[in-house]
Amino acid sequence: MSKIKTHYQCQSCGAKFNRWMGRCSSCGDWNTLTEEKIQDAGKLGEAAKLTLTQSAPIQLNEVSGGEEYRILTADEELNRVLGGGIVPGSLVLLGGEPGIGKSTLLLQTARQLPMPVWYVSGEESARQIKMRADRLPSQDNQVVLFTETELNRLLRQLKEALPPLVIIDSIQTLYDAEIESAPGSVSQIRHCAAMLMRLAKEEGIALFLVGHITKEGALAGPKILEHMVDTVLQFEGERHHAYRLLRTLKNRFGSTAELGIYQMQTDGLHGVNNPSAFLLTPAHRRQSGTAIAASLEGNRPMLIEIQVLVSRAAYGTPQRSATGFDNRRLNMLLAVLEKRLGIQLSTMDIFLNVTGGLKTDDPAVDLAVCVATLSSFYDKAMPDKTCFAAEVGLGGELRPVSRVDMREQESKRLGFNYLIKARDFVEDNGSKSAFETLSELTERLFGSNS
Repeated sequence: MSKIKTHYQCQSCGAKFNRWMGRCSSCGDWNTLTEEKIQDAGKLGEAAKLTLTQSAPIQLNEVSGGEEYRILTADEELNRVLGGGIVPGSLVLLGGEPGIGKSTLLLQTARQLPMPVWYVSGEESARQIKMRADRLPSQDNQVVLFTETELNRLLRQLKEALPPLVIIDSIQTLYDAEIESAPGSVSQIRHCAAMLMRLAKEEGIALFLVGHITKEGALAGPKILEHMVDTVLQFEGERHHAYRLLRTLKNRFGSTAELGIYQMQTDGLHGVNNPSAFLLTPAHRRQSGTAIAASLEGNRPMLIEIQVLVSRAAYGTPQRSATGFDNRRLNMLLAVLEKRLGIQLSTMDIFLNVTGGLKTDDPAVDLAVCVATLSSFYDKAMPDKTCFAAEVGLGGELRPVSRVDMREQESKRLGFNYLIKARDFVEDNGSKSAFETLSELTERLFGSNS
């Protein structure tokens, strides 16, 4: 009898080694190498046989063109993020933290489509799914539940039924019995995704795969999984806040700059068409330490509220804490304020919060962070109907940001009269709302206090 060959494969990055090591030399993670048997390449698995078809070369000019047909859902936010709807034959990977609402989003989308949709679950029973579905809005009940984790049985059922849309919740629970490794391992995830992708392309079935994420926030499984699929969506947000963000990390059928915003309610997720109105505190309730930033999330302009609290440090080392904003960026901006404006912040505790549980990395928020910090330091509230959009450089200069016209239109639509921005000497020369340096703006806003 021939000896069974084995190797050790990293469950984080997929690298292979001939012997076990405590730390993967490829990605640096500890205790991620697991032993797996090497499959005989000459033996074709049953899953591959089920979807194996012959293809022939074809001239590019012989391929029929035209606009791609898309399945429009009742969810406008999902349609926007996907680039205009679901493309038949596409493979979409949806990732997010546990409990963030991935299954809820897909289940309510399935229940609102006027076509048969298969919901394949390996994590919940049919009864559990039914209990959750009863709380969600429904237009037509054509959802077929299938609680299966074995890949070959699933492929046989899908080949017979040929539903237009299939949801797999989740890819980590699927396994092929011919691969001698545990479900969720690199080999199983890669093989199951490859078989599902082949089925989707050959039969024109749109497939949604739910994926787990690691503690660092990245999609679990091998990186090749993200390269195999057509679209990668990231569902993010704080579980204790009502708002969720749906971002596109990869999209072969549309732009990756789109953003979907949802509000979690008792009857499911609801798209937010006007997020700025929900995220802003009424003007009469705003106090010192608050500034409104004209941000751009993807191609979507949005006004967000920045709150900063500056107080004298009660203990030895001052605290610096940011929620929804990069902490290192906050420290840099505080250093600019100290150096260029001469204010003493080194003995102060400084806490920053982006309201609504949002996270932003838009450089245009820099100016709002600086203004909110100064507002709290001087204990002076900002003028009403004023928002900010500019990047702050290390020299204290204000730098222009992209798509100022879109930010200005959004601010005017919500009743803001002034958008404070960086001066462009070609377009904004002489404008009362455009400034060249942070010190110039500070003198205008705080006068002799600065």
